[in-house]
Order: sequence, then structure tokens, then C-alpha cells
Amino acid sequence: MRLLSRIAATALRTATATLCAVTALALTACDPVFAHQQDTAPFARLTGPEVVNKALTATRAAKSVRITVETKSPDGTPVEAYVATDIRGECTVTLSMGAAGTMDLVRTGGTVYTQSDEAMLRAASPGRPHAEVKKLTGRWVKAGHADRSTAQTLGYCDRKGFLDRLAENSSTAHKGRATAVGSTPALSLTGRAGGGTWQAAVAAEGRPHLLKLRFSTGTPLAVEFTEFDKPFTVKRPAT
Repeated sequence: MRLLSRIAATALRTATATLCAVTALALTACDPVFAHQQDTAPFARLTGPEVVNKALTATRAAKSVRITVETKSPDGTPVEAYVATDIRGECTVTLSMGAAGTMDLVRTGGTVYTQSDEAMLRAASPGRPHAEVKKLTGRWVKAGHADRSTAQTLGYCDRKGFLDRLAENSSTAHKGRATAVGSTPALSLTGRAGGGTWQAAVAAEGRPHLLKLRFSTGTPLAVEFTEFDKPFTVKRPAT
């Protein structure tokens, strides 16, 4: 009888353990709500708009940030910008517009300096004399804010502009799945903007910085934010 009792007890424990394991797997694999919460930690209890608001707050507060931008000009020319900027307003930009040329911009102490290749100078001022273009090519000059190409390039220094565009559409945010941007775990989000959509990735470790942002509506725009709070020095170019 004792042997039979021990056998029965062992069988009961085995059955219970198996049932618990199956139940756990069912909750994770079959229950979409439970699985979604697991995938979106630490944002499981937040709504999509709440996650976006946390990301906007953290990204606005960063003392400095590097920004990579991919977009298109009004005539469809691919545009790439590589930006370093901080909360003091110091900023550097390297702007590439394919055949339309390249421009480097530095803003330090409230003064803006630019350096352009020949293609960019000709595109910015088609009527400029050839000799003047040759003289200015590759040379740093103090730029005026009235200059259209300078004003457009300065726009890439303004992280607020990118973040405000997301803020305007944050109410449409829906949480997606867990992902990663480089080695940083992140949560993906999607939403609507005008007649198109936006996509974003928010860091799920450390501060909830906005890591990636993409808009499909209007002019396509892809932005990546990196190197938060890493100090950098902007030197005044020799003119």
C-alpha cells in the first residue's frame, strides 16, 4: 500500500508540473494580451501615446544628441544630413544632396559659418560669376540667416522640429513589438499622420529616448537619434 501511495503521489506531482508548464506556454503563446505585455516591457502598462510622451520628454531633455536625417528635396533629390547639436545651440551639420553638392555648417556662439563645394555654390546661386564660385569653393565664410540654403541647413540643427512633428500625431500611437536599434532594446510604435503613417522606436533600457522616427506622409523623412548626452566641442572655423 505504501508503494502504491508513493507512486500515486509522484504521478500527481508530475501531472501538476506538466499542467503548469503547459499553462505557462499557453499564456505566452496563445494569449496575445499576455504576450504583448511581455514584449513591450517596461512599457506594458502604458498606452501608445503615453510611451511617445515619455520619449519626447527624455529626448528634449538630452544635453546633446547626434541626428542622422534622410529625406528628399522638393525636386526629389536625395538629401542626407549628419548633425551634432546641444541644448546651448551649438551645432555642426554635414549636408549632402547628391549631384547638387555638399555643405558643412557650424553654429557656435550664435554665429553661423558655412563651407560648400562648387556644385552646392552653383545650385544655391545659379547667377553667381564663375570666378566668385571658384574663390568660395571649399572656403569657410560667415553666413547670413537670410541666405536660403543656410537657413534650410540650419533647420537640421533643430531637434525640436522633428519632435514637434511626432508630438502633433502622438495621439494616434499604437504599441508594436519588442525590437532593437543596434544593441539597444526598444519598443516599436506606429501611428497616422495626415494621409500616411509614422513609425518610431523608443529605447526600452535606460532613459526612454526616441531612437528612430520615420514619416511616410508628404516628403519621406527618416531620422535616427544617437549618442545622447555625449559632450562635443564646436570650434570656430578659420575664415
